[in-house]
Amino acid sequence: MKKLIINLAPTGMIPTKEITPHIPIHPQEIIKDVLHCSSMGASMIHIHARDSKGLPTYHKEIYAKIISGIREKRPDLIIVASTSGRNFPEFKQRSDVLQLEGDLKPDMASLTLSSLNFMQSASVNSPDMIMQLAKEMKEKGIKPELEVFDMGMVNYAKYLIKKGLIDPPYYFNILLGNIASAQSTLQEAGLILSSLPQNSIVSLTGLGASQKEMNGLGVIFADGVRVGLEDNIWLSKEENKLATNSNLVERVIKIANSLNRPIASANEVRELLGLDN
Repeated sequence: MKKLIINLAPTGMIPTKEITPHIPIHPQEIIKDVLHCSSMGASMIHIHARDSKGLPTYHKEIYAKIISGIREKRPDLIIVASTSGRNFPEFKQRSDVLQLEGDLKPDMASLTLSSLNFMQSASVNSPDMIMQLAKEMKEKGIKPELEVFDMGMVNYAKYLIKKGLIDPPYYFNILLGNIASAQSTLQEAGLILSSLPQNSIVSLTGLGASQKEMNGLGVIFADGVRVGLEDNIWLSKEENKLATNSNLVERVIKIANSLNRPIASANEVRELLGLDN
């Protein structure tokens, strides 16, 4: 049986300390949480940066602190930097983290494949912006983490492949359950999974209350799962117990163990994705 990729999204852009005290915000908090979860089995880390006030920031200097702290202890971990457009509309802002070099350069960077609405905000990703980011990643040798919220985004990934802007193997994160996108159902998950291009490696998650079920589906049908407080802050659907990142990673591992699916190491995932060791 193929080994399972665990992609941890520990912080995101929305949760605050007022929402949950378990959210890691400052670089040292993120580093500590990531290292703990990686010791449990997380091999990929999808990071967002926050400024001194806890607000989302695009500044590469803060990303550099997080990346250097992780790599000091775990240079094997695959680090994925966010280029999200929810707060920062300009290419120069969104691509700032892509300018890091040497040991600070992220292995991968997120590439959301269309615009979409969240519950209270929009993520605007124009065709021109997506192609600019894809070109910059290719030039810098940073592999895109292709974020898919609905079928249209799969179609756009295929367009980028035809344009020669992304190279195989393609890594997709399928995120289901957003209010204005594909929902966390077996039908919609199956449709997206069956429509991915050849040479794709895919992780699956559900946003909010559906995370456990979609992670379970990912353990069964996908190459991996994405899990973490960016996508879900609760340990139960009843929303009566706040989760930690380690709680959520532990839950995935228990599901995988129950199905006799081994967990992939960071170096095994590097080899699978064609990343430099």
